[in-house]
Parts: sequence; structure tokens; C-alpha cells
Amino acid sequence: MSQQGYVATPPYSQPQPGIGALSPPLRGHYGDPSHSAPPSGIMKPAGPLGPMPPVGALPPGPPNSGAHQFGQNGPNISGFPQQRFPGPPPVNNATPPYPPSSHLPPASYPNPVSSSATTQLGHQLGAMQIHNYGPGMASGSPGIPSPPSGASFQGPPQMPQPAILQPGPRMLPPPPSTHNGLGTGPTLPPASRQDGLPGSGPPTANFPSLPLPGQPPGPGYPPQQGANYGPPQMPGAPLTSPPGFPGGPAQMAGPMQPPKKLDPDSIPSPIQVIENDRSTRSGQVYATNIRGQVPPLVTTDCMIQDQGNASPRYIRCTTYCFPTTSDMAKQSQLPLAAIIKPFATVPPNEVPLYLVNHGESGPVRCNRCKAYMCPFMQFIEGGRKYQCGFCNCVNDVPPFYFQHLDHVGRRLDHYERPELSLGSYEYVATLDYCRNNKAPSPPAYIFMIDVSYSNVKNGLVRLICEELKTILENLPKEEQEETSAIRVGFVTYNKVLHFFNVKSNLAQPQMMVVTDVSEVFVPLLDGFLVNYQEAKAVIHNLLDQIPEIFADSNENETVFAPVVQAGMEALKAAECPGKLYIFHSSLPTAEAPGKLKNRDDRKLINTDKEKTLFQPQSNVYETLAKDCVASGCCVNLFLFPSQYVDVASVGLVTLQTGGTLYKYNSFQKHLDSMTFLNDLRNDVQKITGFDAIMRVRTSTGFRATQFFGAIYMNNTTDVEMAAMDCDKAVTVEFKHDDKLNEDTGALIQCAVLYTTISGQRRLRLHNIGLNCSSQLADLYKSCETDALINFFAKSAFMAVLTQPLKMVRDILVHQTAHMLACYRKNCASPSAISQLILPDAMKVFPVYMNSLLKNCVLLSKPEISMDERAYQRQLVLSMDVADTQLFFYPQLIPIHTMDVNSESLPAAIRCSEERLSEGGVFLLANGLRMFLWLGGSAPPELIQGIFNVPSFAHINTDVTSLPEVGSPYSQKLRLTINNIQQKKPYSMKLMIVKQREQPEVHFRQFLVEDKGLCGGASYVDFLCCVHKEICQLLS
Repeated sequence: MSQQGYVATPPYSQPQPGIGALSPPLRGHYGDPSHSAPPSGIMKPAGPLGPMPPVGALPPGPPNSGAHQFGQNGPNISGFPQQRFPGPPPVNNATPPYPPSSHLPPASYPNPVSSSATTQLGHQLGAMQIHNYGPGMASGSPGIPSPPSGASFQGPPQMPQPAILQPGPRMLPPPPSTHNGLGTGPTLPPASRQDGLPGSGPPTANFPSLPLPGQPPGPGYPPQQGANYGPPQMPGAPLTSPPGFPGGPAQMAGPMQPPKKLDPDSIPSPIQVIENDRSTRSGQVYATNIRGQVPPLVTTDCMIQDQGNASPRYIRCTTYCFPTTSDMAKQSQLPLAAIIKPFATVPPNEVPLYLVNHGESGPVRCNRCKAYMCPFMQFIEGGRKYQCGFCNCVNDVPPFYFQHLDHVGRRLDHYERPELSLGSYEYVATLDYCRNNKAPSPPAYIFMIDVSYSNVKNGLVRLICEELKTILENLPKEEQEETSAIRVGFVTYNKVLHFFNVKSNLAQPQMMVVTDVSEVFVPLLDGFLVNYQEAKAVIHNLLDQIPEIFADSNENETVFAPVVQAGMEALKAAECPGKLYIFHSSLPTAEAPGKLKNRDDRKLINTDKEKTLFQPQSNVYETLAKDCVASGCCVNLFLFPSQYVDVASVGLVTLQTGGTLYKYNSFQKHLDSMTFLNDLRNDVQKITGFDAIMRVRTSTGFRATQFFGAIYMNNTTDVEMAAMDCDKAVTVEFKHDDKLNEDTGALIQCAVLYTTISGQRRLRLHNIGLNCSSQLADLYKSCETDALINFFAKSAFMAVLTQPLKMVRDILVHQTAHMLACYRKNCASPSAISQLILPDAMKVFPVYMNSLLKNCVLLSKPEISMDERAYQRQLVLSMDVADTQLFFYPQLIPIHTMDVNSESLPAAIRCSEERLSEGGVFLLANGLRMFLWLGGSAPPELIQGIFNVPSFAHINTDVTSLPEVGSPYSQKLRLTINNIQQKKPYSMKLMIVKQREQPEVHFRQFLVEDKGLCGGASYVDFLCCVHKEICQLLS
């Protein structure tokens, strides 16, 4: 206990010095200074769980730099530096191209630390250690062991400890000031490793500490190089000051010394975390019978067994242990949120959801809070009554539902009823749950094709018509049904609309033209929506004719809002929900409601008006979205732009109706058709709930306050979706409204009312119980980094609608520092303030957060269009945890090391240029894009095996798919690509990139551990930035 001077922290119930009394940073406060309350859907100005404390609270306006002030219980922050996370440095600061091959590492991993590393450690980074919680505390195991021992560097190897980065000479930037920016940032010196664990230092090593911020460096601490200091700059403006310190009082004397290079293996690796979890939990059965256990990571394949809590396929949480009080939540600044994916697909080896049918009686519900019967209800008085687990109300058991209790108070039919023994199940809904108390009709799909000149000319119209013949044969249907109940309809349009009558008894399809697009109407009802199998001959006839009818069209102008309006009116007239599949290619400039102008103004980038580019131009689209949701009309939009189309405006209807947006820039049939057709096929066949309403109920003491996703909210509690498919997730934030009880825990019930593809109204229930604790250490131990990043990404991407991007980035950095500083202050063993200590469950959180900060939505880049930024923003808002994990930390696989005889994939490596080698071939995927990077000295036999060409120079990089070569290399690589693709909702277009050729720039922006080419810090620099902030918070 005393090896490193372990000292117990004060009791958690008492006020703590330092950070315990800090005012919360602007966590989630992207608040407009002129408003006291944020608009709906934007993060609130309070700390995560209630109003800020009055003492030392941050002003709502733009943050001002100020000194730390000490109140009665410790320091309070009156502000934080404005230039905390600066924008892009000048382009000429970008990382230089690859060095000659002689300087590149020979293999994808650097050599182990040499024996001389120990002697260097006196001047270098001490060690990085990760907090674990003693033996037997694998992820998900219940119970709270004793605090970690402080013995960091003495004695034999032990369990991994808290991540401690003890900085050497170049750990911290110079004294804080309002003008400190991250710039190129300092680098960290290397640390030794022991037993292969990131961060274990050699035994008995002694390490110097760094002077605290604001103190002059001692002997042997060279000045920082590469940091940018000087007057505040707008993000994106060139930082003109030379490397190092500019002249003036901050200038340090003495010659500049070359920076010491950090061993990248000494800082926490996402790859290592993923592999460690796989090695302990992959292939095993994960049972959900223990409340508050942490599930395997999203990257780990295992079999999930529902034993009373919903599977993590349906619900994941940012932490599986909630703090008992709102004060604790404010102190930690950890967001309390759940990412809910109600229609997630389950693998064939897991049991599908059971369907419960209580006939006309309908589901059993609590009389007070309306929660549905679930495993959290407690039966009493011999089974005649039950106590609601959510509101504690005692209810009578309906006579039809009565059952006797056994000797432990459990119903005799407990295991026979899914709603009593499982976390997830479905109810058949009664007419009370249907629109107008009338059973719904099966949904309809309407295909709406833009037949303007460009779409006809590039072959897109013909391609769609040919593919629809195949797709319509495979419309989704219930397992027990022979044919699909979905009806289909067809519309073409340019600046007028063409409706088609495809009634089965017609010899030829009939076309009706609607020229008045200002008040669009549906010219026919009978014959527009038909059963495909019955009208197959007429539909095929139509699909053959459409390309010919418009072959000579010269019409370039298009409408868009009237197209959506027409589809919605058709579904409303048919009294059924459904989807519109719209294939559109240009800015809607024709005279009609929703007409848009080109507002792609680069001059607004990096100004306070940049946020307007993420907002729709016209309120027509917001009104249209609201009407679509009310009618159960979901809009799926396939965009084929060759120039600006204003995704922020046209995509809004898709986002708010639960639809999906697909975008194929400068569509070329021979290159992009495979990607597009795969997306279209997958979308039509997805498991989908129509005309859906979701309600999230909680036990007493906390409630759902914010919702993020492809959703529409008419009030504060009902999440409305015209449709919700198996890939969509809704992120829900919770806040305290009272104290939580450690014994009863925190209970969450998600209920989704929806219509199936066969027209049956159902309720889908997901229930999960979380632990509650008055110990901060339990919160941090139960965190899930992947879920945290999902929450932060969505909340930040919502905030860009109303706040300057620099403020959004600053808040993310500040909250990262605050969460880690709170852990350091309250949970870690005492140690030098110059050490960076990370909780085990969050040790790779900084690398994901840095990747989020560098994303083009939050940091403009000259080569990325505004449409692309709006597109990525929209996609992320509906992503689940697995998709955001891959999006913000792409998978990078060394293909040249794969064993063609093995079924397993090669182990992924870290996303950094240092891991590439001239003699290698690497595959990178982030869920939207896929790259095959070829080193200049890649083995000829590998090139021959993959591309069937004799040498590197002969490879054609214009293709977007690999040739079918019969070699083992080719087959293994194609299988690897298919395996990665199968699990993702979007078809990833493959780009082949040769080393040192121009397209390599696109590839390098996905190497997220490196410094951004157009701004954004490297992983190492970001750790330094966060460490500096933590020191400021703790000092």
C-alpha cells in the first residue's frame, strides 16, 4: 500500500478540495449567449445533470480567460482560454510526403524498445499506466474491489494500473495564456514497456517531474518547439509565427534542442484495447442476468443470451453505473446516456424476439406511469398485486393475468412469459394503439426517378429501371408469408411530375402529367399503388419504356419539395404508411415550393455565420418533414450530384422522417453503379418498423431529457419516426431530478409502437437495469468509450446548427480534460501533478475525441465541400455505437502479412503513417470509404496475385473493384473486404491508392493518429493539450 505513498482520499460524502468544487465546464453548453435556454434539441447550458452551482459558474457568453479563483471549497474557474484548440495551420506545415524507403520502418510495427531506453528515461516520459481494479475485475464483473495500489514502479509486474503519463522535457506546453494554441504541439518522449502492457515502466526507475504550468523550467528542460503562440487567430487562418516561441517575454534563452521522439507504443492503443477484449470475451456467451455489468466491446463477436436485461445489440450506455446524485454527475461531467437501436438485427445463433399476445385486453401496464409489464415489476400479496419498478405504484393484477407465487415470491409462470423473464420482447397492439382506432394497412414503396437531362445522359435512369425489376422480386415479407404485402408505385419528374397507372388489367401503363407543382395533387388513386406480383407484366413494361420516353429530354431544371409532397399525398390517400425512394441529382432551381439557390459561400467558412450553412435555406422543408411524419411517410434519398445540391436543405426531410441519405458524387456508371445498387438492394430489404413512436421511461430519480437521431419530436417525450430501420439508433441523454437508490438501481424501458411490413401494429420493448453508486470510481470503471464518443459526436453535430464551430470544439476539449481531471482528483492514487492518469475504461478516449475534433463537420478543410460536411453530419446523427467507432477510428489491416490458409483476418494496426511500410499493402475502411494502399516496394508476387499484372507500375488505380483473379491472395482479400462490408449499413466504395501519388492525400486524412493535413492535432499533441488543461484544473 505504501510503495508509492498511497493515501486514502477524503470520504466521498464530504466536500473535496480542488476539482470537487469546480464549476462544471460548458459541458454540452453550446448555448447562444443571447438566450437563457437553448433551443430544442441543442445541448443545455447546465452541467450534464442539472443547473450549474452558483459559485464560480461560467458566464453564458463567450468564455474569457481568467486566473483560477479559490472559493471556500477549492478553485473555481472563471473562464478558459479561447484559443484552446486552434484551427488548421498553414498548408506548408502539413506532414511531408513519405521519406525514402531507407528511412521507413521495415515492418508494420516498430522494433521493441532497445536496452538503451532505460538510460534515456531520466530525461523522458516516465510511464503510462492504466487504472484497473485489481485481480478478477475483467469487464463486466460485478462488485467493487479495493482501490488500486499505488505501487507503480517497484516490485514484480502487477495488474495494469492507472494510466500515468509522467512527462519528460516536452510534455507540457509553456505557461497557459489566453493565446495558447495547440499548434504543432510538443511531442512526448518514449516510455519503456513491460510485459507487453502499454504503460508499465521498468522496475525501480525514478523519473523527474515537469515544472507546473506557470513555473520556469528547471535545468535540462528545452523550450517547446513547434507550438504556435501569439495573437488569437480565427480557426483556419494561417498561423504565421515561426516555430517555437516568438520574440517577447515568453522567449526562452539557450539553443533550441531537437525534439525527442515518443515511442507510439507507450501511449494507449485502441487496437490493443480491442484485441484484449476479443482475447477474453470473443466467442463466449454473454448473459444479461447481472444488473449494471459492462458488455463486451462492439468490436468483439460473442453470443448474447437475454436473461432479463436487453442485449447490448439493442441498448448500450455511456456508463453502466449512474451516480446517485446530480452533484456527483456535475462533478464528473460524464454524460449519462443510452444509445438505443430498437430494430437491430440479431445473428442466426441468437433467439429472435418473442411475440406476446394478450388478445383484446392488450399489454398489462402500470396505472400511474404507464410502464409495460417487464422483469422489473414485483408481484406481492400472493400474486394479486404488483409494484411497478419505475414509479413504485401498487397495481391490481388483471384477472386474466393472475398466477400464484412460489416460495421466493416469483410467479409460477415466470419462465413461460417473455415479459417477465426477458429484457426484450414484443406485444401485439390492440386497436387502441392504432390511428383512428383502425387496423393499419401494409406499407407501400413509391419509386420517384429524376429524369432530367443529366440523369438520362449518364445512363442512371436506365440503370435504375433495370435494377428495379430484380429488386421488386425481393420485397421484404414476413417469414410465414409467401409473397410481400407491400404495394408499389412509380413517379418520374423533372420540373413537372409524371404519375403512372400500372393496374394489373391494363395492356399498357398510362402516364398522367401534373404541371401545377405549386399545389401538387395525386391524379389517380386506383392503379397507382399495386401489388407487384399481380401487376408484374405492366410494371416491367413501364420500366422498359421510361428510359425511351425521356431519351430525348433536354430539361435540366428540377423540383424537389413537390415530389416529396406528391408521394406523401399518395400514401395519405391510400391510408397506409410507406417509403419514398427518390433518385435526385441537382439543386432544385425550377419555380416551385422549396426552390433553392446556390449558397456555397466559402467566405462564410471559419466565421460565426458558418453555422447557417448547416441549416436549411427554407422552412418549406421543415414543414414538409413534419407533415410526412404525421402521415407515416419516410423519405429515402439517393443523391447523384455533380455540383452543389444543398444537402443541408434537401436532406432535412430524410433526417426527420427516419430515412437514409445516400450520396454518389459525380456518378459514373462504370465506376459507381455497384456501390449504388448494393445500397439500393440492402435498403429495400431492411427490417423496418413503420409509423413509429418511441417513448423512453425511467425509474424515479432521473429522466430522459435529450434525443439525437433521425427523428422528429413534436413534444418533449414522444420520439416520432415515419419509419425506423435496423441500422438506425437514437441516443438519449438522462438527467437527475432526485437522488437515486443504490439498492434499486436505475431502470430504463424503451417502448416502440410501430406497424410491421405485413400491416400488424406491435409494441417492441427493451428494458435495462443499471447500477447506482455514490463512489465516483464506480462510474469511471463502468464507462464505455465507444458509447461516449457516439454521444459526444451527436451532441456536437447538433450544436453546429446554433453555435460557432470553434466554441463547439473548445467545449469538447474542455470536457475531456474535466472528466479526466475529476478521475485524477477523486479516484487515482496520489502522484505528481505532472503525470497524466487515465481510467482503464477511458484510456483510449482521447484518441477518439481527437478524431472527432478533426472531422470535417467540426473543422473545415479546403478540399471538402459543404455538401459533404452536411452529409457526414446527417449520417453520424443516426449511427449506432459500432458505426461511430469505425467512423472515428478506421480499421487498418496489413494485407501483405495475411495467411491465405487461415480463416481469421490479419490483426489490425494503428491508424498512423508510421505503421505503413514501403513493402506493404494495407486495407483501410471507415464504414463509408475503403482504400487499398500500395507501397512502392510491394512484393511483385502479391501485386500479381491481387491484380493479375506484372508490376506496381501496371496497376490501374481508376477501378473501384478488384479483378477476379483465381489466386489465394485475391480470394482472401476479396473475402476480407466482404466480411468488413457485410456488417455495415453503407456500401463502401473502394479506392486504390499508390504510394506518393496525388490520391494518397485522400487516404492520409483517415490516419487519425497523425496530425491533420489541414489542421487538427496528432494523438500525441492532443494528449499534451488535454494534460495541460488537467493541470490547470488541478492547480
